[in-house]
Amino acid sequence: MSAETMLAEAVQPQDRGAPVIRTIAMPSDTNPAGDIFGGWLMAQMDLAAGNVAARRARGRCATISVEAMTFHHPVFVGDEVSIYAQILKVGRTSIRIHVEVWRRERESETTRKVTEGIFTFVAIGPDRRPRVVPAM
Repeated sequence: MSAETMLAEAVQPQDRGAPVIRTIAMPSDTNPAGDIFGGWLMAQMDLAAGNVAARRARGRCATISVEAMTFHHPVFVGDEVSIYAQILKVGRTSIRIHVEVWRRERESETTRKVTEGIFTFVAIGPDRRPRVVPAM
């Protein structure tokens, strides 16, 4: 069994705490081929990372980049989708967040990591300009 296969068949990460978002993939979230649309997954990831960024920055944040996006496996209608997000780095006005998406098959306990990426946010002030991220 390859390292990639072992990673793909690992259980959901327990060391990251509860997922930021847990949802069910629905028929309205599909692409023309009937699989869950990658753009829907990216939007869910952005929502999760945005929530983490806003909590850390104690206010409004805006996505400024997404990098290293990798899709490992598809998501199917009815799958439970769990999204985990961890802060990688806090800069003066920005926050980098690693996001992982895991799926659980609807009628089993089988889970797989389906995608991951790094999202960067900038803290935004009332004037809609970048502001300093407060110290912890």
